[in-house]
Amino acid sequence: MLCGTTLAAVLAITSKSPYAVRALSELARRGSGQPVPIGEIARARDIPVQFLEGLFATLRRAGVLHSQRGVKGGYLFARAPADVTVLEVVELLEGELGADASVPGSVWAEAVEAVKAVLARTTIADVAEREAREAGAPMYYI
Repeated sequence: MLCGTTLAAVLAITSKSPYAVRALSELARRGSGQPVPIGEIARARDIPVQFLEGLFATLRRAGVLHSQRGVKGGYLFARAPADVTVLEVVELLEGELGADASVPGSVWAEAVEAVKAVLARTTIADVAEREAREAGAPMYYI
C-alpha cells in the first residue's frame, strides 16, 4: 500500500492536459489540412495564448503537431488526430501517469491502470467527434 500517497498524487494531471486536449480537439474539428493560427484556437477555447504556446511547443517537439511560420502560419497535426491518444498527450505534458503507484495489485495501481486504459483508447478524433455530437444535440428542458 502507498503510505501517505493520495490518489491525486498518483494521478497527477494538471490543467495543462485538459487545456491541451480541448485545443487539439478544436484543431481536429477545423480539419481543413491548413495551418490554424494559435490565437484562433486560444480564442475559440478560451485558453490564454501564451499558455497554449507552451503546450503546443511541447507537442510539436514530440511530433504530434507541425507548425508553419509566416502570414499563413499556424499549427496542424503531424499525425492524424485518430492516431493521437489522450494518454499520449497527458504523458507528454505531465510525465508518466501513475509513476508513483508502483505497488502492483494495490488499489491505487488498479485505479491508475483503469484511467490509463480509458485515456489510451480515446483519441483526439474521438474527443472532437463527441464535442461535435454534443454541440449538435438538442437540449431538452423539463
